[in-house]
Amino acid sequence: MKVVWTEQALERLQEIEDFISQDSPQTALRFIEKLISRGVALKTFSRLGRQVPELGSNDIREVLEGKYRIVYRITAQRLEILTVFEGRHQFPSDDIPPNRRS
Repeated sequence: MKVVWTEQALERLQEIEDFISQDSPQTALRFIEKLISRGVALKTFSRLGRQVPELGSNDIREVLEGKYRIVYRITAQRLEILTVFEGRHQFPSDDIPPNRRS
């Protein structure tokens, strides 16, 4: 199974890195690498995550890394990382591509 990061997810990673970099660029880089590694690991264990409570769709799931949620969609050919965001925030429903919304 191929892991694909959507443009939206990559933008969110950049925002997270920019925010953490204000205090420590090295910490920001290490954390982004950790988030990416966690996403890539889903290739092997795609059903590891739970269903996103706000969506209730079996094919859109999430895993936690620290206080961040990594939201992904499972399809027949690939696993799409849809977004990454801080867990205390409301789920950004705009982060699901409109033409693929469940």
